[in-house]
Amino acid sequence: MKKKNWLLLLGFTLVFGILAACSKSSDDTNAEPGKAVDGGTVTGAMDTAPAGLFNPIFYADAYENNILTLTHEGLLGQDENLDFIPKLAKDWEFNEDQTEVTFHLEENVKWHDGEPFTANDVVFTYKSIASPGYVEAGGLRTQYVSRLLGYEDFSTGKTDEFQGVVAVDDHTVTFKFAEPNVLALSDSSFPIIPEHIFKDVAIADMPKAEGTTKAGKIVGTGPFKLTNVVEGEQYVLEKNADYWQGAPKLDSIVWKVVDQSVILGMLESGEVDFVADPTGIQAADYDTVAANENVEIIEQPDFGYQILGMMVNHREQGDTSIDPSKWTENTKLSDQKVRQAIAYAVDREAIINGLLYGKGVIQNSPIATQFWAYDDTKPNQYAFDAEKAKSLLDEAGYKDTNGDGFREDPDGNEWVLNLNYPLGNQIREKSAPIIQEYLEAVGIKIDLRQPKQAAAYFEDLEKNAQDWDLYLLGWSLDSTDPDPSGLWSANAAYNYSRWNNPEAEQLLKDAFTPPDAFEQDYRKEKYSEWQVKFSEDLPALILYAQNSLWAHNKRLQGVDVLPYSFLNNTHLWSVTE
Repeated sequence: MKKKNWLLLLGFTLVFGILAACSKSSDDTNAEPGKAVDGGTVTGAMDTAPAGLFNPIFYADAYENNILTLTHEGLLGQDENLDFIPKLAKDWEFNEDQTEVTFHLEENVKWHDGEPFTANDVVFTYKSIASPGYVEAGGLRTQYVSRLLGYEDFSTGKTDEFQGVVAVDDHTVTFKFAEPNVLALSDSSFPIIPEHIFKDVAIADMPKAEGTTKAGKIVGTGPFKLTNVVEGEQYVLEKNADYWQGAPKLDSIVWKVVDQSVILGMLESGEVDFVADPTGIQAADYDTVAANENVEIIEQPDFGYQILGMMVNHREQGDTSIDPSKWTENTKLSDQKVRQAIAYAVDREAIINGLLYGKGVIQNSPIATQFWAYDDTKPNQYAFDAEKAKSLLDEAGYKDTNGDGFREDPDGNEWVLNLNYPLGNQIREKSAPIIQEYLEAVGIKIDLRQPKQAAAYFEDLEKNAQDWDLYLLGWSLDSTDPDPSGLWSANAAYNYSRWNNPEAEQLLKDAFTPPDAFEQDYRKEKYSEWQVKFSEDLPALILYAQNSLWAHNKRLQGVDVLPYSFLNNTHLWSVTE
């Protein structure tokens, strides 16, 4: 899939030179001796197992996305400049007032099981995301349907008529929006699922259905089919011989789940052919990998960042909806000065130098640096300043009243913030106790909780985080538009800090409200104001953006990376003799 919305450590280096920042040119990558042949298998390495939801409308992590990128497709793709390009749709046009966009679909596309792909599949996909019960079933992607015509009434069950996406004929589909939509192409580019597989499955049952979870039953239009799974160990994808862009040159792509500590050795020995999304090779191993003449390294800015999240509010116990009116304030972190003090207390530059070997940057805005909307000057930069942190805590009334070295709250009560983090990423795991040290150095007592496996961690974060204060995770961002609403608006499923700032909400709305929002300069101004507001209110501290360090054996030919993904045009990948 071209877009990525979910977790784990990724990063950037510079605002410029997206592809020029590669350590080798693409010509160098593909110019190794040896004749490329059809057939063969390549193996990729992941350090964490996918949670097991292989359905674009329900998947939750970057590891599942590694599978889905090979199996499913959207109407549109993106190129190296982040411009939209045809995919399942060969062309499109807007109506005069920009409230509708009509797509003309490729006519020779088949699903993996041989059924024809039609406009009805597009309608079904978006109708499913807009359906009542989707969020309650664990769905997280309502931002792709929220601007469709009639969404509110349909999603709340007031009507059973879905107006937002309409099949004109088998190969023509029209998206209708409630008002002129500057994000129309982004909204229309979500990966499509097959109606014939899920039409008789209730939305509540879809996450557990065979078409979502079982190898051999996962049906997409992509170049590879998920055919075999050894859960937590190996995921085998075989070529789709009837792929509409031509049969893939490879016979199969295999993902192996291995501990991060052994990935390097497996790459050097040839047991794995590539290491890419979401974590790539470790910065500490860069020189070792670079010395291997059989391995190519690709280093470039990435669409993601690592955060120290702060639970501003808590969701009601057992509440599976997203209703800010039901949230309760987390009094331990409710003071803005406290959150700002936490930001000043953490030496992010030292973390980058110590754990990332300098291969990363501090970022102070949750918008990707590659986008025109990124503002690297106006938001508060939060340079490390322990004395400033202490001063802010003093101002907020958090002082050490009993001489134990830790601050009590303004009422004199013990004040302890818990810090939660998942297993699976070594740098993040190492970051947790370092952050604890920084915060305790300014008098904030930290309860560093035992880490959990990623799947359990994110389930708790989504459903059972009522007693959480601080949490670590990372985001892999949507490449289609800089709008951060999907992560940080009050009603966003991924807004785990439960941040609800009306002024910030209004700025996000302004940034895509027509007619002004059709002017990029206007949107840039509004997003700049929003970034300033984010840095002031601070629902999360962006710790760092790690450089993307991908590597592959030179026997793998045809690698043509995008700014946001290693997995591009995989049907053209091949191996040398």
